[in-house]
Amino acid sequence: MVKTSVTLSGLTLENPVIPASGTFGYGYEFAELYDINILGSFSFKGTTKEPRFGNPTPRIAECPAGMINSVGLQNPGVEKVILEELPKLAKCFHKPVIANVSGFSVDEYAYTCEKLDKQEQVGLLEVNVSCPNVHHGGMSFGTSPEAVAEVTRAVKAVTNKPVYMKLSPNVTDIVSIAKACEEAGADGISLINTLMGMRIDLKIKRPVIANKMGGFSGSAIFPVALRMVYQVAETVKIPVMGIGGVSSAENVIEMMLAGATAVQVGAANLVDPFICKTIIEDLPRVMEKYHISDLNDIIGGAHK
Repeated sequence: MVKTSVTLSGLTLENPVIPASGTFGYGYEFAELYDINILGSFSFKGTTKEPRFGNPTPRIAECPAGMINSVGLQNPGVEKVILEELPKLAKCFHKPVIANVSGFSVDEYAYTCEKLDKQEQVGLLEVNVSCPNVHHGGMSFGTSPEAVAEVTRAVKAVTNKPVYMKLSPNVTDIVSIAKACEEAGADGISLINTLMGMRIDLKIKRPVIANKMGGFSGSAIFPVALRMVYQVAETVKIPVMGIGGVSSAENVIEMMLAGATAVQVGAANLVDPFICKTIIEDLPRVMEKYHISDLNDIIGGAHK
């Protein structure tokens, strides 16, 4: 009998498989298809202080090995999430959930995290620092060690639950940014968020997406994500959640060998809504194939 349970900053997960934010809604949509309580946890749709309609359409462009999206953090705002979405979620998911938070100023991040930290269902906060800092010319928080540290400190000052900083891969040195998060008090790191990409419609000779560019995700980015997880896990002492192009139990094992304690599945949910269920059910078989009895024994194993 293999052991699939892992512990993430004091949170025990039956398995390391977690649907990524923005690909699983608020959970209840997928609960109509299967019992989502088999998941380790899941990260719900990115939440901001105020409601957001999102970016103009079209927002999605297909690629041979992935997709590009520019949804623009469409969500009803934190107050409505707490009053409406979380009670609906509680009816179908009975484990602690990961609250994904976005913001356009340090104060917004702190406000939204403080609100969600008080919710019993929330076991962990995941702070997306890929958003543009409106007070500093639109530069993403996640591209500067100083900016990401400022957000981390502000959030940690108003919360009690574990805080994981979700980092953008669109940087020169991911390690320095992860270290800045750790030094500012982060409990863990989530990486990676989407790369930047675009498609052009040959018929009209214009970008497919209204915003021209968007976040590139899917199986094509797995090697990039794996490399960054490996680099960060080698440097920081806090846990890492690996994200990016994961679509199989083998990918989960690979991410954990690179140093991830838990693994998020993103774009694959949009191609196959049963993918997380499939991965969880296949994980024991793959573990036995590679002579793994306990997933905890392989975390960071590729570094040894």
